[in-house]
Formats: sequence, structure tokens, C-alpha cells
Amino acid sequence: MYHTWMRYFTPSPTHHKLGLVCLGVGLQHGALPAVGPRTLDHHVAVVVSAGAGWYRHPDGRRVAVTAPALIWLIPGVPHHYGPDPATGWDESFVDFTGPATTTYTELGYIEPDRPVVPLADTAATRAAVGRIARAARRGNPFLEVETGAAVHELLVALRRARADVGADGDPVLQALARDAFQPLSVAEHASRHGMTPAELRAAVRRAAGCSPKDYLLGIRLGRAKELLAATELPVAAVARRVGYDDPAYFSRLFTRRVGTAPVRFRDQQGRTVHGGWSHRIPDPEHPPTIATRPT
Repeated sequence: MYHTWMRYFTPSPTHHKLGLVCLGVGLQHGALPAVGPRTLDHHVAVVVSAGAGWYRHPDGRRVAVTAPALIWLIPGVPHHYGPDPATGWDESFVDFTGPATTTYTELGYIEPDRPVVPLADTAATRAAVGRIARAARRGNPFLEVETGAAVHELLVALRRARADVGADGDPVLQALARDAFQPLSVAEHASRHGMTPAELRAAVRRAAGCSPKDYLLGIRLGRAKELLAATELPVAAVARRVGYDDPAYFSRLFTRRVGTAPVRFRDQQGRTVHGGWSHRIPDPEHPPTIATRPT
């Protein structure tokens, strides 16, 4: 026996411009029938949260699927999979498409070359699927936007849930972030971690979907924006604080990447905060409140 609940959607061309749209969602458990062989024209994330089964590659190789696990169904790639008929499994699936899938693939969130991905946990992914399922109620005027936004959330949750990613993220990225403001070359960063530059590039590309240079640049420019907005430090001092000894080079780089010069950014975003900004991340569920005075 098995139980199945599913809904399918047809977003408009306008909704497709959002980058990602949800085409369907389903929750199933039990001794489900095998799926395929078949080929789809869109992506599907199949999350197995309990039980076990199998997946057959297009070349005929069959691999075991043991929960918690993710099965990627990629457009144009034949697939064939199913649970163990004796035990079944608990499964949720989300069908989606859109131009943003190309970028998510480039960033490593979607892995066409690894159709079966072991997961450490499925709680966050099931929560994202649950939001899609709740949005799927009949007559919901926000259906396409709500479900599309939840697909973005699902892809992030799946990336975090991989069994090969620690709770605090990739250790190579942590180390790079720690040393990001030091004036070090990529080769010097690699040497610090006992890696060749090629090994470091491969590790960062695998973990962050970009080069070490771009990863470090994102951290540096983010901090530079904070200093420009919250302090009156000269641009040259800001440049040195984030690892650039040449303020002219920093200004050119900032302008090219941000789209506006550092001085102009400060004019637009400047917020002089006496004592500096807080580094404590507020709790969204318990935000600070301003005590009202009696009138």
C-alpha cells in the first residue's frame, strides 16, 4: 500500500520572468511504484526522508538510495528509480523550471553529474516543501509567487543539507573568510591551507560556485560598504581595512563591481552610527522594540 498527494501548476509567462517557477509538488509514502524509465523537460528534486530504494543511471548502472537522500531529475536525462518494494520510502518532490536553474547549476546547488546526493537531514527541505504544499490551496491568488519563492528556499536548504557539508559550512571557505582582509594572493592563501592554487580553485568552485578571487572580493566589498556607510573613514583607510594597499585600485575595483564609486556610495547610503554598528545578529522572531514613554 502507498499514499500519494500531489498538485500541479501552470505559471504564466510573466511568472516565468521571476527566474524560477514551481510546476508541481507531491508528498508520498509507502511501497510506491517505480518511476520511469522516462525523460522530463524540467527539473525535479526528489527528497527521500525515510526508507531505501534504488536509482538507475542512463548507462544502466544501478545504485542504492538510502534515506536521507536527494535524487536530481535533470531535463533531457533519462531516469528510472523506485523504493524497495518490501519497505517503501517517504518521499516529497518538487517540479520546477526557469532561467535561474542555469545559475544554480553553475553555483553547484543543482548537480547534474551527481543524481543521488546523500543528505545529513531533511527537516529544512521538508519545511520548504510544506510551504509549497500549503500555498497550493485552491484559489490562492499568490500561488505562483509563493511557490516560486519556496523553490529558491528549497535549493538553499538542499545545499545546506548535503552530508558532505558541515553544520558550519565548508572549512576552506571558513578559512578564506577569516583571512579575507589580509593582502594575500590566491597562491599565498592556497599555501596557508597546504594546497596548490589549482586545488584551492577546485575546492572553492565546488563549495561556493565561484573562484577564490571572486569569493574573497565579495567579502571585502561587503565590509567596505559597511565601513563607507557607517563611518567617516577616508576611502584610502577603508581600502587598507579590507586588504588593498592601493586606494586608486580599490576605487576602480569598487566602481566596476558595485556600479558606483565609493564616495558616491557613501553619499547614497551613509548612516553615521556613533559607537559603530552592532555585530550581533537580531532574532527575527523577537526583534528589539522601542519602549514608549507615557504622554
